[in-house]
Amino acid sequence: MKTTKQLKKLIYKLLLALLVICLTYVVDHVSRATLGQDIASSDTYLVLNIYDGDTIEVLMDGTPEKVRFIGVDTPETHKPNTPVQCYGPEASDFTTSLLTGQRVRLLADASSSNRDIYGRLLRYVVRASDDLDVNLELIRQGYSKAYLVFPHGRSQEFRDASASAEAARVGLWSACD
Repeated sequence: MKTTKQLKKLIYKLLLALLVICLTYVVDHVSRATLGQDIASSDTYLVLNIYDGDTIEVLMDGTPEKVRFIGVDTPETHKPNTPVQCYGPEASDFTTSLLTGQRVRLLADASSSNRDIYGRLLRYVVRASDDLDVNLELIRQGYSKAYLVFPHGRSQEFRDASASAEAARVGLWSACD
């Protein structure tokens, strides 16, 4: 009788362990899919130039390519016929500090177009050296608002991060009206 109880407990523990392993795999897989990351992809690109807080240039297959960050709207610093906006220089400096001389992974979003009206690639940007999610970091640190005009797969995550930064009054949320 005791053996049957012990066997049931052992089976229960094994099933529980298997469930935990499966859930861990699913959560990791879904997180990577949400980022648009191909698990097998390890392509990285050298950052050549930082134009402003949400636009960079990378070397892609030997050709310079402008990249606009998906879901991010930093204040303007170089837009024609537009004055430099509050916290624009700080956002540009922050992106410069994160990405100068760095290699990045560029992750597409299935629910977003490939290019914007200016011909720039639209991508999530991940710093290769430490997997820093640059788009999200800009929002969390208050250098950017979540840009939700166009749909993308991380809209809710970015909206929540922007609301948290605003509530904490970090970055542009304390410096700009």
